[in-house]
Amino acid sequence: MSIASCLTDVPHPGEFIRDELEARGWSQRDLAYILGSPEQAVNMIVSGKRGISPDMAKALGDAFDVSAEYFANLQKAFEMSNARTPDPSIARRAQLQTAYPVREMIRRGWLEDTDIGLLETQLMRFFCANDLGEVQHLAHAASKSDYSETTPTQLAWLYRVRQLAADMPAPAYSETKLRALVADLARYTVDPEELRFIPHMLAECGIRFVVVETLPNTRIDGVCFWLDDTSPVIGMSTLKDRIDNFWFVLRHELEHVLNGDGMGGVTAAIIDSDIDAGRCEEGDQSEEERLANEAAAHFCVPRDELESFFTRKFPFISEKDVIGFARRIQRHPGIVVGQLQRKMDRYNWLARYKVKVRQHVVTASVVDGWGAPASASL
Repeated sequence: MSIASCLTDVPHPGEFIRDELEARGWSQRDLAYILGSPEQAVNMIVSGKRGISPDMAKALGDAFDVSAEYFANLQKAFEMSNARTPDPSIARRAQLQTAYPVREMIRRGWLEDTDIGLLETQLMRFFCANDLGEVQHLAHAASKSDYSETTPTQLAWLYRVRQLAADMPAPAYSETKLRALVADLARYTVDPEELRFIPHMLAECGIRFVVVETLPNTRIDGVCFWLDDTSPVIGMSTLKDRIDNFWFVLRHELEHVLNGDGMGGVTAAIIDSDIDAGRCEEGDQSEEERLANEAAAHFCVPRDELESFFTRKFPFISEKDVIGFARRIQRHPGIVVGQLQRKMDRYNWLARYKVKVRQHVVTASVVDGWGAPASASL
């Protein structure tokens, strides 16, 4: 045994008992008599073959006129000194799980459940970093006055969108084609099944469109960023699976693309959270968000049409009025309802018209989540 190990070893509590017996002139048989215990039990403790139980610690405390904690602490110190050194990977896994939603990322198929070294390598590749210390939170997140609030979970969702988008073939972005599509997009808002054409039409404009289910406790509606100067990406979560929210978020993100927002790679991404029908206080909006919200709201229901209808019909707006108005402006009634609910601050009013649309969106999209992970290379 080395000198270093001798200095760090903690003796068994039996050695302290043996020393105390010698100091008092007692034998082990004497101590057994005092404790009312078998002599063999005392011998097992003194020889270091048995530990001191809480009951025995109390008994020894009375016998030697010291606190029971004295013997309990001797036993605890001995056990801790002889406990096996834990696997170093435990602390490293804890560090990763504290920083990122690693377990959930493994469950979703974004990472493989491997040994800690390979897991760290996967994370570096996932976040496009040469070292884990290089992974930073995004520079800003839209719809927030404090741009340092992007969470690690939001960051993981964003990089999953980037990972899937990077594997998608697409032509170079054409602003001309996108403006033509936006001008014609309203005719696809009447029938929810028409949503299946959206990913292909966006791809023809050079936009990579990805749908990724959010991670737990992560409220993200959409994101806009650019892989490079000619490769914009729109990611959506369809967290609020409703026709009005889908069209608002999509048009919102398209406005970001048209304005060149989110350029500079994934670290410059515009993450949009809780932008349901643009319900964001004016003071909390950046100029980018204000323009995107205005464009999305006007697309869902043209502002002059909405104001005219509201002025004429409020407060006695009937279901028949809404259906007729939606037919006249060529929008699905659920989109009109979404805008009127916000205007009246009545979010349960005619809510049945705000139909679910995810089932139509995912049929022709690159999709990750809802029990079906997308295939991607790290």
